[in-house]
Amino acid sequence: MGAIVYLSRIETFSAAHRLHSSSLSDKENKEIFGKCNNPNGHGHNYKVEVTVKGEINPITGMVMNLMDLKECIKIAVMDVLDHKNLDLDVPYFKDKPSTSENLVVFIWHNIRQVLKDGELYEVKLYETEKNLVVYR
Repeated sequence: MGAIVYLSRIETFSAAHRLHSSSLSDKENKEIFGKCNNPNGHGHNYKVEVTVKGEINPITGMVMNLMDLKECIKIAVMDVLDHKNLDLDVPYFKDKPSTSENLVVFIWHNIRQVLKDGELYEVKLYETEKNLVVYR
């Protein structure tokens, strides 16, 4: 077995959302989500880091071509989420709050659908410079 290497690509996208759960009352939503429950929503400049792992191909010297990973992220993340309102434009969030936790799981599943080479290892989502979630 060859060396296992982890390869990552980072992209940024902008999206708006409102933290709100239809399973909670308006009062409960305000108490739990605070200013992020603003009825008009708010936005973030998200940073997503996608990591794949695999053996180095002895011919190419790569786990996978970075251009292929870039295209995968474009299709699975950028085309779907960039400059969108998560709650209004992304059907996945019709019945669930658009938290970073739910968003990172959504991104993971989208990437898995288009990833051809390498094994998806991890997705990190930075909502702000101080807040991030990780899904493996």
